[in-house]
Formats: sequence, structure tokens, C-alpha cells
Amino acid sequence: MNEKQLPEVERIMWERFGCDRLISIATVENGKPYVRGVNSYYEDGSFYIVTHALSNKMKQIEKNPVVAVCGEWFSGHGIGENLGHICAKENEDLADKLRCVFGEWYDNGHVDESDPNVCILRVRLTDGILYQNGKRFDIAF
Repeated sequence: MNEKQLPEVERIMWERFGCDRLISIATVENGKPYVRGVNSYYEDGSFYIVTHALSNKMKQIEKNPVVAVCGEWFSGHGIGENLGHICAKENEDLADKLRCVFGEWYDNGHVDESDPNVCILRVRLTDGILYQNGKRFDIAF
């Protein structure tokens, strides 16, 4: 991707994923891939997911942080990182944003913020392929 395409790519990514969006995330354990759907929010080259630190996905990411993601005509790779408890001081601003973005379901019993294992997963994208109106963008984040 050339430098001139960067603002267009960021605009498309924000329009598609800068809200509550279901994506697939794949991890690998013992050479076997695992994929699942997660609610996510995109901002500045990363997807953010509210999850549980003791889930299989987080255990697999702890062993091997390289993940793959896809959804809405985008596929890519990234590095998964546990940002810690949703209520941690350092997550305050991001957590407020995620509560708002995921507001439709966040408080319906799905998320128990009193559980110290409820965490924010950040997938810092490294590369990806994005399609828009028949045009392909090869992205290095």
C-alpha cells in the first residue's frame, strides 16, 4: 500500500469496524487452529474485545500471541495482548469507550466487571487485506 492510500484505508476500517462489529479471531494451540466469533471495536490499527482471561482464547494467546482475524471483507494478522482488568486505572478511558460501543449487550449479564478476570484483549494488527468496491488494499500496519 502506498502512503496516499493510508487515509482511505483508515477511513474504510473506521466505517466498517469503528462500532460493535462481529469478527472472527483465530488462535493456534499444539499446531491446531481454533476460530471463534467475537464482538470487537476498531481504532488506530487495533481491534479491542472484552473477554475473560481464563477463556481458551486468552490461554492460547498467552502461549502464542499471533492471531488471525477476519470480517466484512477484511482479513489480517495481529498480536494479541491482554490489557488487564476492564476496571484497571490504566484502562479507564478505553473501558468507558467500550462500554458505550458495546452498550446494546454489555450490561445484560454478559459482563461482570467485579470479576478480576474480565479483561480487554487488544489485537494490534500487523498486516491485512481489505476489499472495497472491487479494489484490494494490501496493508502493513
